[in-house]
Amino acid sequence: MPTVAPLDLEGHVLTAAFLGDIPVFVTAAGSIHRLDGGQQVSETGSGLLTVVKDADSQTLLTGGEDGKVLRIAHDGTITELAHAPRKWITAVAAGPQGAIAYGYGKSAFVRLASGAVHQYDEERSVEGITFAPKGLRIGIARYNGVTLRFAAAEGKPVDLEWKGAHTGVSFSPDGRFLVTTMQENALHGWKLDGASSDTRHMRMTGYPAKVKSISWSNKGKWLASSGAPAAIVWPFSSKDGPMGKAPLELGTRANIMVSQVAFHPVEEVLAIGFIDGMILAVRIADGKEALLRRPGNGAITSMGWSASGKLLCFGSEAGDCGIIDISG
Repeated sequence: MPTVAPLDLEGHVLTAAFLGDIPVFVTAAGSIHRLDGGQQVSETGSGLLTVVKDADSQTLLTGGEDGKVLRIAHDGTITELAHAPRKWITAVAAGPQGAIAYGYGKSAFVRLASGAVHQYDEERSVEGITFAPKGLRIGIARYNGVTLRFAAAEGKPVDLEWKGAHTGVSFSPDGRFLVTTMQENALHGWKLDGASSDTRHMRMTGYPAKVKSISWSNKGKWLASSGAPAAIVWPFSSKDGPMGKAPLELGTRANIMVSQVAFHPVEEVLAIGFIDGMILAVRIADGKEALLRRPGNGAITSMGWSASGKLLCFGSEAGDCGIIDISG
């Protein structure tokens, strides 16, 4: 079994990620814990609601109850990027060329590296936001669908409609597909045709619980998801994605739900975290399993691979954290 270096923190861990070679753990209370020559702690001073990694700049973006959008560097430096007093920042996203996006209430915003901010108002609350793999196209998840816009450019937005509450949104790595998580225990997807509104629906249903975690494989051939007693992995290699195809079910455990999924950065290997704190690695090609961590305290709430894929950091709702060395 791989080596596990444990770390006990207080409270719910929102994000575990590597910034460069430094593992960083962020709690909902706003504490940033870095393992950099010992444990270093920074405080954002607020309750956090959302945290994402900006892979381009190797930083974290956070949003919280105090209306601030912050950038956290690998050395613990905190930079304020936006402040909306008396608002709760419920969604953040990292884009190319230093751009970021964030949302609160019925409004989404894109902040360019220059500091210029563009506002986009929706008819319903902004629940999730993401950038396309290339360029400044954003997807805004809302009730009854997704709005696609080109940030900082004139032009009519594209509305992707599907009834229900869409809580999160993600483009495939090649930009051909868009997938949302839903309140209704399902994923929904659209096959995109360039910048036009010619799209096709993809229904991905049958989950016994809400899908709170999704992860694309490095080349976008697979989309893994939580929300069942196995990782549900949909095939996206064909031109129509998963339409008419059954998903893989990996790491099945009777009545023990998957809470987090994270694809390896290089190989088609999936890390699967469960509600009892256990973590498995499963190879897509043959379904071979490797136990990375035995059950612990609390559901796994976040996992992050190092760039080399030799280390996996994780956090739980009980503050149980650690780093797993799978290099042998």
